[in-house]
Amino acid sequence: MDKNGARRNGAHTNDSHANGSRKNGVHHKGTGKNGRTPAYDESKIKTLSSLEHIRLRTGMYIGRLGSGSDPDDGIYILLKELVDNAVDEYIMGYGKHIDIKIQDDVVSVRDYGRGIPLGKLVECVSVINTGAKYNDDVFQFSVGLNGVGTKAVNALSSRFEVAAYREGKFARAQFEQGVLKKQDKGRCAGEADGTFVEFQADPEIFAEYAFNHEYVEQRMWNYACLNSGLRLVFNEQKFESRQGLLDLLQREVGEAVVYEPAYYKSQHLEFAFTHTPHYGETYFSFVNGQYTSDGGTHQSAFREGVLKGTNEFFRKNFNGLDVREGISGAVAIKIKEPVFESQTKNKLGNTDIRGWIVGEVKEAVVDFLHKNEAAAQKLENRIVQNEKLRNELNAVKKEAKEAARRIEIKIPNLKDCKYHLQDKKHGEESLIFITEGQSAAGSIVSSRDVNTQAIFTLKGKPQNLFGKTRASIYKNEELYNMMMALGIEEDLGNLRYERIVIATDADIDGFHIRNILMTFFLTYFEELVTSGHVYILETPLFRVRNKKETHYCYDERERKRVETKLKGTAEITRFKGLGEISPKEFGQFINADMRLVKIDVRSLATVPETMGFYMGKNTPERRDYIMEHLV
Repeated sequence: MDKNGARRNGAHTNDSHANGSRKNGVHHKGTGKNGRTPAYDESKIKTLSSLEHIRLRTGMYIGRLGSGSDPDDGIYILLKELVDNAVDEYIMGYGKHIDIKIQDDVVSVRDYGRGIPLGKLVECVSVINTGAKYNDDVFQFSVGLNGVGTKAVNALSSRFEVAAYREGKFARAQFEQGVLKKQDKGRCAGEADGTFVEFQADPEIFAEYAFNHEYVEQRMWNYACLNSGLRLVFNEQKFESRQGLLDLLQREVGEAVVYEPAYYKSQHLEFAFTHTPHYGETYFSFVNGQYTSDGGTHQSAFREGVLKGTNEFFRKNFNGLDVREGISGAVAIKIKEPVFESQTKNKLGNTDIRGWIVGEVKEAVVDFLHKNEAAAQKLENRIVQNEKLRNELNAVKKEAKEAARRIEIKIPNLKDCKYHLQDKKHGEESLIFITEGQSAAGSIVSSRDVNTQAIFTLKGKPQNLFGKTRASIYKNEELYNMMMALGIEEDLGNLRYERIVIATDADIDGFHIRNILMTFFLTYFEELVTSGHVYILETPLFRVRNKKETHYCYDERERKRVETKLKGTAEITRFKGLGEISPKEFGQFINADMRLVKIDVRSLATVPETMGFYMGKNTPERRDYIMEHLV
């Protein structure tokens, strides 16, 4: 169930530094002659152009760079900025079709909207804070890097071409690394109005990368569902939705639903929800087309509206936990001035929107339940069942807490860090490694950052809880302690770490433990996975070195390539487990450039069947599969 990202090069060398990070993770203060600090005077003051600043401080504009193995990597943000512009045209009533192509890392986007005004073409793609999205009459709902997005793409591209078509005329400009190289204009009879942009990400900035087309396809599908009636064509594959968020929700949850989903759409609010047989709450929330993986005020207001609408219809005072247990929902809003809590735009912070969202959702829920008696009855049955299970669970919780209290206050096997997710300082950098065995934990303990990196050590293979009730967690001391370490017992909102990193050996036992842990999270804490908090740590399998160079290789292919490069003079070491890597070496694999693979769920609908096959009862089908794939 691991998610495999695309990567051109699987080798890591100790004298390389990716993503603009400091070499070897060490910062050296500048010194002059005799070890003295150079003079700080007027000559040291620099003024950068806008495009120079984008190239120097890339992360400020597009977040992480990455290799393309994570859907939030910078190359996808570049694509997003261009598609966002095209979608904005559709939202304003212009252009129902967008063509997107990616071939040999060259990306092109063609929309059929109004087209950039020809006389301002160069300024709109190269002069920062220039654009029409500051004018509410022209663009009312936008979420991209207003006045910055296309300029960032231009500055970070080795080659960038833009063309605008309006009323039979065109203007075209070509850039290299943001510098204008050529421009022309003229007539283009028969060419539909709109804008064409083509770019290739600059290898000086992005180093080695590759587009994972599955990630791009997911983005296209989200665009289509958030803009029903819009057709996107990516590499000749069509993405179109007639039912908006209802299509998105049905695609994600599949047929395993308690009742037919509720659906509502108005000018500024759209949502769909149903209940599934699974645990937890799952939400897909959007603001002006931006996926807010960490939710925010709009998602909180939606949850409150569902509760109030349910209680009003049934004339009860159901507990919110019972109403929302097992819910899967999608919510999208359009607002003029979204305020996000971070640069990555993963969480909405607007507080003034709560009232109208709660009220509109409540009325829509009441209306849906009045019109769908069968759904209302099934929902009530699920709520009553949830209440019963919660009361049983509380009794088990009480026993588990009393047992833990008798042992010690400190959580066993947890070596905590100083800062946590809720802390303003370094909170977004916090993570916890879940390791197997004391030897692996020892290497991480000796080389970790005590400020932001915690460690929870498993004694061995944890119990497989697939198909078990939530009460089983409290009867399993190790998994209970892990849940307490993460801070997720009461509410996922209390999660103590931004990233949960599974760090196991790259062998059969290690892979088995990975699957058990992923089964645990997907069964009881699905939202942790869907919101992008769970990762796999990649560590090298081989060290290949001679007297001059040391390389770390992550697979057999890379080992052979490096061995050939060193012309047979290399010493090769095979790491059988994490504990065999010295703390000094291990430090470079868990620093700012550590390789993490985010656990991604392509569709929630496939999760129960997949887990049932691999982690359920040992059926004849699974035995046959194992025998056929034995190496």
